[in-house]
Amino acid sequence: MLDVESIRKDFPMLMEKREKPLVYFDNAATTLKPYCVLDAIKEYYCNYTANAHRGDYDLSYKVDTEYEKARNICANFIGAKKNEVVFTSGTTESANLVAFSYGLDFINEGDEIVLTEQEHASNTLPWFKIAKMKKAVIKFIPLENNKVTIENVKKTITNKTKILAICHASNTLGYVNDIKNITKEAHKVGAVVLVDAAQSVTFMKVDVKELDCDFLYFSGHKLCGPTGIGVLYGKQELLEKMTPFYEGGGMNIIYDKSMNVTYKSSPTKFEAGTPKIEAALGLTAAITYLEKIGLDDIHKYEIELKKYALKKLKELDNVEIYNEDSDSNLLIFNIKGVFPQDSASYFNKYGICVRGGNHCAKLVVGHYVPLNLRCSFSFYNTKEEIDYFVSIAKGGSDFLDAYF
Repeated sequence: MLDVESIRKDFPMLMEKREKPLVYFDNAATTLKPYCVLDAIKEYYCNYTANAHRGDYDLSYKVDTEYEKARNICANFIGAKKNEVVFTSGTTESANLVAFSYGLDFINEGDEIVLTEQEHASNTLPWFKIAKMKKAVIKFIPLENNKVTIENVKKTITNKTKILAICHASNTLGYVNDIKNITKEAHKVGAVVLVDAAQSVTFMKVDVKELDCDFLYFSGHKLCGPTGIGVLYGKQELLEKMTPFYEGGGMNIIYDKSMNVTYKSSPTKFEAGTPKIEAALGLTAAITYLEKIGLDDIHKYEIELKKYALKKLKELDNVEIYNEDSDSNLLIFNIKGVFPQDSASYFNKYGICVRGGNHCAKLVVGHYVPLNLRCSFSFYNTKEEIDYFVSIAKGGSDFLDAYF
């Protein structure tokens, strides 16, 4: 059982005195940051600032050591080897890195790139561009009751399928995909599987070896870490044969005026320029913090919050809910007759932060479900906050006064 009262004291934003309450229910977009993350960043800037992998002095050596320790912690977090983890700026850069470092070299005219309609833009648009550049074919696995089924995966992939890019957990519908069995089917036809784990790593143990996916990526800011840092996992044999997405200092062994370049091995060859040092240190502080609390206990509590909110919202006659049986910590819904952004603005008047719109998933929102409000709960939220939120949701026609 989580000690939520004590946990909330770890988050300065929740302790700040404000004119109106802060009820933060937009955790699928980004999470609040605990003191330990801020302390890790501050310690680097105040006590041992130096570049990584550049200097021959004590401070630089300490940074090298801490930075690579951070990589090791991130690797262990997802069951990977240290040299299979590349630091990026987030899920979006990770997806683009794979698309342009792997896709450009190994996708040919007529090859198939398979996606689902529930994907975030970051797991869709890079592949649109690759398909146009390489004259490849984009295909979509159809959803069934808003879910990806193994049967529909089998019906969609063929021997021409070279890439299958899919989210582990949807940031809109909230369902968790069976990546292990989806990967098994994709590998039967020789396809490479890329997994967007931005949502799933926040509430469940992810093991890349068990899933057997070829690439997997997530962002630090969604699991209480800093913005501007992400992790890309890639199987070693794939990373080694890929060419870098970015070029610059630190990722090459030597180059000359004849344009001959020898790259370092992965993951270093994908990390051109000054590394995201303080962000990597902050991310590992976040991972250590979450693992100490326990991902299983976090997930259990967040689902308890979601079920409690679902029960309360269903008692209202002005609310329509679209994902009652979802697997994760988020609910999508609407106040009947009110545009989602107007509803979100009205909630904001009372200090409640919820997301309104399509949530960067334009192929599913507006087609399978309407534009909507999204509540996503975290382990620092409380049932008392949900009670307050539901009391405001009763406003009915008052939502039309959102801007007044």
